[in-house]
Amino acid sequence: MAQTTISHFRHLVRTLNYVVSTHAAEELEDDNLTILDLENIVLTGQVIARQRDAQTREVKSIIAGIAIDGSAAETVVKLGFTGKLVVITVYLG
Repeated sequence: MAQTTISHFRHLVRTLNYVVSTHAAEELEDDNLTILDLENIVLTGQVIARQRDAQTREVKSIIAGIAIDGSAAETVVKLGFTGKLVVITVYLG
């Protein structure tokens, strides 16, 4: 499977083809971030690392970007089985 590019992730965010996990929603709240911050992280960010899950073999990408207020932040995402972007977690970086 070809590596998913940041441009594809950005397209999925722009077209609202993403889902936020419960864990990611809790982390957004804990860090006083909004969904707009999450979107901005992907839209301004770059993939800084990729990880393969040992059990499921799924590839997760870590994106470093910027929240709306200019703070450095990161999110971990993967491409779901339906083709949607799945946001696993998000945090201030």
